[in-house]
Amino acid sequence: MKVLGVIPSRYDSSRFPGKPLIDLDGKSMIRRVYEGVNQSSKIDKLIVATDDQRIVDEVQSFGGHVMMTSTDHVSGTERCIEVSDNHGDFDILINIQGDEPLVDVAQIEQLIDAFNDQSVQIATLASRNIVIEELSNPNRIKVVTDAQSNALYFSRSVIPNNSKQDNIYSYLKHIGLYAFTKHSLTKISSMDSCEIERLESLEQLRWMFHGEKIRVVETTIETPNIDVPEDVEKVLSLLRK
Repeated sequence: MKVLGVIPSRYDSSRFPGKPLIDLDGKSMIRRVYEGVNQSSKIDKLIVATDDQRIVDEVQSFGGHVMMTSTDHVSGTERCIEVSDNHGDFDILINIQGDEPLVDVAQIEQLIDAFNDQSVQIATLASRNIVIEELSNPNRIKVVTDAQSNALYFSRSVIPNNSKQDNIYSYLKHIGLYAFTKHSLTKISSMDSCEIERLESLEQLRWMFHGEKIRVVETTIETPNIDVPEDVEKVLSLLRK
């Protein structure tokens, strides 16, 4: 399999503008993500996809590959689709979050390995390492799966329902890395949005609504992301260990 890695990177984050370029112990965040992912022997080409010249300049300064994409995209997946349209020679595209400077290559390669099963068209990760506070946190996405480890539903709510206190269930927390076959990317690029996607603000529900299966790979690896300025110190403390 030929694997194309894409790191969507926006400058104008509503909660933390300019975060791809923040300094993390001598390197920008986007550089730390890029260099971390680039350690994988399973990714044949890695590209940062952005809509801001400042990010283009930064990636070029450390010798990385970067592509300027449309300012009209509303999701990282849309940015990945534009990159894929310009780089057709691949079998699998992996969408890597640009706000995880401690990205773990083993986690990425675990996701890529899901495609050894040729029935898999879209794959993502989930972890059973979820604390009770995260169950009620709408920013922690929960997922339930079927007997073949394909997603049944993703939600910001607790799924399945936990009102029966005597029930013991090992909840799955979604980790937002995605990988796609070229064929599946082509299909989802033309899908219309749906009501459950809008209600949950989760684009993967659009793909499922239109019949796509998403293979959920369980992982024990989870790295911290930088969502708001308050997250920076935690990452710096881990970098300096």
